[in-house]
Amino acid sequence: MRQEIRKIQELMEAAEYVTDAPVATSVHLALSLRKPLLIEGHAGVGKTEIAKVMARVLATNLIRLQCYEGLDASTMLYEWNYQKQLLHIKLAEASPKPLTEKEHEIFSEPFLLRRPLLQAITQMDQPPVLLVDEVDRSDEEAESFMLEVFSDWQVTIPEIGTIKATQPPHVILTSNRTRELSDALRRRCLYLWIEYPPFDKEVRIVERKVPGIDARLAAEVARFMEALRHVRLSKVPGVAETLDWAQALVALHADHLDAELVNETLGCVLKDADDIKRFRAEVAKGAFQPAKV
Repeated sequence: MRQEIRKIQELMEAAEYVTDAPVATSVHLALSLRKPLLIEGHAGVGKTEIAKVMARVLATNLIRLQCYEGLDASTMLYEWNYQKQLLHIKLAEASPKPLTEKEHEIFSEPFLLRRPLLQAITQMDQPPVLLVDEVDRSDEEAESFMLEVFSDWQVTIPEIGTIKATQPPHVILTSNRTRELSDALRRRCLYLWIEYPPFDKEVRIVERKVPGIDARLAAEVARFMEALRHVRLSKVPGVAETLDWAQALVALHADHLDAELVNETLGCVLKDADDIKRFRAEVAKGAFQPAKV
């Protein structure tokens, strides 16, 4: 078992995702047990990236369902191509075919627009990775509908019939905990919480993701971010901001951090005016002092 987990970790690392044993174990179990994996954690810590890496490792398609308030079943599952249907009706007006046959034609596969859930169910060659991103942004009705689909991987389209997946997709759900998810959804899934990376891991991420960065600068950036996350901010920066900042510093040909450079590039890290003021106040009173590398 440990060997299999190490293999998953090696494959994820080879696909440019700096990982650890808990993440690799969760991915291994999700693949082996064919259960959805619910990943929660702070914004920007790499939750979505796990689904992308899984798709690369499995050499399969990534199908993404981006959740938002007001997401409904038709957006998740399917819609009819009304424009194409109207055009077909126009062209078929002079046809001697019976009306029932004409209706059957326009409510058939060629006029069906497959949305993410139906795409995931009907992919034939190999199971795709279905990413349900920011599921906490959808409402409870959408969550219940997804849960119903996940339970048996089949849907019924009244005009066509029941469609059942021959190979259910691998499912990754992400959440930033903007609302509490239902117990029913949590019970259906395996669970993984991703914390901000420790110093050593963040250094590895920066060095892997930012080509050409100086080793000293990578360490200073990671140490700075580690300290910054202990400041009381309304929008705590994640790994995504770390990488944005590191890339900006490389573009400026920097090889180390100093107060002037930090001040000039602060907008890469903090994206809220009050947070910037709060940070500068901490610096002014000497309360913000990242440990030396």
